[in-house]
Amino acid sequence: MTPVSNTLAQNRSESEPVTLLSDAPADIAGRFLAARRAASGLSDYPGMLPETLDAAYRVQDEAIAAWNQPIIGWKVGRINAPLDARYGADRLAGPIFASAPGGTDGAAPAMPVFGAGFVAGEAEFLLRIARTPPQGHSRFTLEEAADLIEAVHVGIEIASSPLEPINRIGPPAVISDFGNNNGLVIGAEIPDWRTSGFEGWEVETFIDGISVGTGKAANFPNGAIGAARFLFELMAKRGIALQPGQWISSGAVSGVHDARPGQRVEARFGSHYRVECSLTEMRGA
Repeated sequence: MTPVSNTLAQNRSESEPVTLLSDAPADIAGRFLAARRAASGLSDYPGMLPETLDAAYRVQDEAIAAWNQPIIGWKVGRINAPLDARYGADRLAGPIFASAPGGTDGAAPAMPVFGAGFVAGEAEFLLRIARTPPQGHSRFTLEEAADLIEAVHVGIEIASSPLEPINRIGPPAVISDFGNNNGLVIGAEIPDWRTSGFEGWEVETFIDGISVGTGKAANFPNGAIGAARFLFELMAKRGIALQPGQWISSGAVSGVHDARPGQRVEARFGSHYRVECSLTEMRGA
């Protein structure tokens, strides 16, 4: 990945002064936030790409502090092989700041996305946190993680970032920019979720009525509850107290599907549940 400072140098004549941009986490976070506020695109990572996930989370921490908006949940995404071995983790996380009620029966909320950046709609199970995990508890069994969940809903994660190549660059870029999240569509609650077998349901995503992918939460390591366990342990490590009522968006069950403003995303869960939304272009402040 070419550092911003080198890119600037290459684009200037030898007689022009070169302004080197800082690679401090707060400065990288500030460039991401400036692009989000302006709804402008980024063609490359705005600084030196962090070499570790811990360094990327430091950028995220700075961005969360500077954004200064209430966090309504956390998205969890996969890190697939061979990158999971390289970075020592098979999942990553980022904050969610906005949500809308799930659209059903023709009602589809309009969700803003970065038209000049990356856009995707992802079918996901949404887990609502019942209570703050015990302080000092850094490891959780699947049973302990499930006991911290009070409800499971169907939904759509709006994955969008000003950085168009965010997924191609890799996990440090995704983590740096709020986990590549720009909102959540919250669908219906699944009654008796513990006995429903929801992790074995076939989930299918449609864009403008065309099927673009299918999958099951059970195909993920330890399923949706495994995503919750990962988040509880990661937040304990980061010193972040999760709050009752916050959501965990547990991963793109049917895959990540590129989309664009003006399109309609629909997610179907088993034979009984569906969620819809339309995508609109984000406007700068």
